[in-house]
Amino acid sequence: MSLLIWILLFSLLGGVLSVAAAGLFLLLPTRQRERLLPHAVSFAIGALLGAALLGLLPHALEGAGDRDLHSITGAVLLGLFGFFLLEKLVLWRHCHHQECEIHAPEQEAHTHMAAGTLILVGDSLHNFIDGVLIGAAFLTDIHLGVVTSLAVAAHEIPQEVGDFAVLLHSGFSTGKAFVFNMLSTLTTVFGGLLAYYSLRDLTPLLPYVLAVAASSFIYIAVADLIPGLHKRAEFSATVKQVVLIGAGVALIYFTHSMLHV
Repeated sequence: MSLLIWILLFSLLGGVLSVAAAGLFLLLPTRQRERLLPHAVSFAIGALLGAALLGLLPHALEGAGDRDLHSITGAVLLGLFGFFLLEKLVLWRHCHHQECEIHAPEQEAHTHMAAGTLILVGDSLHNFIDGVLIGAAFLTDIHLGVVTSLAVAAHEIPQEVGDFAVLLHSGFSTGKAFVFNMLSTLTTVFGGLLAYYSLRDLTPLLPYVLAVAASSFIYIAVADLIPGLHKRAEFSATVKQVVLIGAGVALIYFTHSMLHV
């Protein structure tokens, strides 16, 4: 199977599966959904950190060579700062809860619709960047591409659940929310195509793209997801969070190990 087919398949598969899983998730009773969502977020944190620190960053450092180690870690630092600025500018906004600060129930109708539109624009941009990262990972190593795709899918599911909730709250019907969310995932494919045709001839840039991908995963996990876990500080909840984060890391580790056998 050609490299382009690998990129297209996993770019499309991850997005479609995450939207479909989020759609099924919303069919659950509200109480059950609220109970399961934090567990999905904990698992996603482990998958993101595992992919970043066990997959993407080691490959970036290997590809750069000894002389460029500082430039790679510098790219990670700049990436973290860049994603902080993007989120500050509300160009990249994640909502992993049915209600959050910018989506409060008491907002007026036009504000609701604006929030829904913003979610679709931000999600499309996010998915496009994910596609570029997936493409860059596959260009480096097929096994790394699979692991990166798994991490993307893992964190997309709780995000898509939040996106669905915001769209429904903004006045979208269930059918329209599903269709628009599914359409936004197609930008992942465009990102993968851009990476394939633009980066394959720019091999020296691949380690830096992987470094930025690692910073993206680390930022999402640390700045966007982990703070939500601290809202439940009781011992039993903490134990479950640690176990699920460990399970996410283990999935990436064993997948990476098995693919290299």
